Amino acid sequence: MSNLTARDSKGKPSPTIEIFGELDPLPRLLMGPGPVDLYPRVLRAMSVAVQGQFDPQFTGYMNQTMALYRHVFRTANEWTFLIDGSARAGIEACLVSLLAPGDRMLVLNFGRFGHLLMEIGRRVGAEVVSIDAEWGTVFEAAEVEAAIKKHNPKVVATCQGDTSTTMLQPLDQIGPICRRHGALLYVDCTASLAGNAFETDDWQIDITSTGLQKCLSGPPGSAPITFNGRAAAAINHRKHVEAGIKTSDMVEGNGPIIGSNYFDLAMLMDYWSPKRLNHHTEAASMLYAARECARVVLEEGLDAGIARHAQATAALRAGLTAMGLELYGDSRYRMANVTGVYIPKEIKDSERVRSQMLEDFGIEIGTSFGPLAGKIWRIGTMGHVARKANVLRCLASLEAVMRRHGYAKTGGAGVEAAYRVYDQA
Repeated sequence: MSNLTARDSKGKPSPTIEIFGELDPLPRLLMGPGPVDLYPRVLRAMSVAVQGQFDPQFTGYMNQTMALYRHVFRTANEWTFLIDGSARAGIEACLVSLLAPGDRMLVLNFGRFGHLLMEIGRRVGAEVVSIDAEWGTVFEAAEVEAAIKKHNPKVVATCQGDTSTTMLQPLDQIGPICRRHGALLYVDCTASLAGNAFETDDWQIDITSTGLQKCLSGPPGSAPITFNGRAAAAINHRKHVEAGIKTSDMVEGNGPIIGSNYFDLAMLMDYWSPKRLNHHTEAASMLYAARECARVVLEEGLDAGIARHAQATAALRAGLTAMGLELYGDSRYRMANVTGVYIPKEIKDSERVRSQMLEDFGIEIGTSFGPLAGKIWRIGTMGHVARKANVLRCLASLEAVMRRHGYAKTGGAGVEAAYRVYDQA
C-alpha cells in the first residue's frame, strides 16, 4: 500500500491520499456458475492498443467479430454484433427494443433468470405473464403451446440454461410453435452457448443474446447478440434517430420510441452497419476479447468444444456420485456445463466449506438462490476450466474439506471415478 501527500493550489499539504497497491490478485480456479477463468489468448488480446472507433482497421475488426459470431450462434443473420455491457445488458437491449408499453410477453420461468426476464419486461412497461415450472424441471412443448394460445403474446422469452437451477430448456420445438402463432422468440443463452448445442436458425429463434463469462471463457462486459429479419422489422418499426446525428434522408418507424437510448437496437444496427452512424464509443478492449473468444471456440470446433464440456461434466458428476453425494435436478435436462449437488446433512456450515475451498485450495464453487439457498452447491465446468486436471483437483479438494467437516464416507473414490470417465474416452 502506498500513500501520497497531496497539495492544494497554494502548495500547502492536504490530507494524505491512499493510492493502494498494484493489482496482484491471488490465483484462483473459478469453478462456480460463472465467471470462469479466461482463455490466456483472450487476456493477451485485451492488451492490444486501443484504436479510434472509425479507424478502418478497427471497423474491420468489428466486421470480423460479426462474422465470427454468426458461426458461434450458427446463424446467417445479418444482425449479429456486440452490446457493450455484461450479459444482462444484452437481455435488456433485446427486450426494451422489442417490447413497447402494453405489449404482452410470455416468460417460461424455471429459475432465477426467468424472474429476471419478468423483471425487465415489467420495467419496460410490458404486460408480463408467465408459466412457472418447479425448480429443477423444465417445460414440455405442449405446455408452451397451450400458454401461447391462451395469452397470445408478442414475445415469448426464456433462458436456454438457467445456472440457478442447472437446468437446460429444450428449444427445438419452441421456435416452430412461436412461428405458428405469430410470436417472436427471445432466448437468453448466456449460461449455455458453446457448452451445449445451440442452433439459432434451425430452431427458429428470432433473437438471442449471451455473455462472454461462461462457456466462451471471456471477461464479463460484452454481450454478443443476433436477430433475424422478423425481429429486425419489429425493432425498426420503433426506430427513432437522435437529433444530433439525424440526416434528412433517414426514415424512422411509426411505432412508439424505444425506451432506452443506449440499448436501442435500431440505432445500434446503423452503428454496426456500413453507415457507421455514431452511437456510442465502442468498448475496444472488450471487442478484442469477444473476437478472441470466438476465434478460440471456432478453432477448437463448436462440436468438439461441446463434447469436451460434456466429458468434463460427466467426470465431475461421476466423482461426486462416487463420493456419496446426490445430484440435483431432472437428469434428462441438466446443463452440460454446470452441476448442482445437494449439500450432505453431515455438513453443518456449507459456506465454511466453500470458504476453505477458496482459502486453502484456491478453488471457487458456487452456492445458489431462492428455494435452493443453502441446499445445493453449483460447480461449473465451463470454457477453459472444463479440463481433466481441474476436475480432478476440484474433486480431491472438495473431499478433503468435507472430511474436515465430518463427511468422511469415501477415500479417494471421487477422483478414481472421474479417472474412469477419462480413461474410457
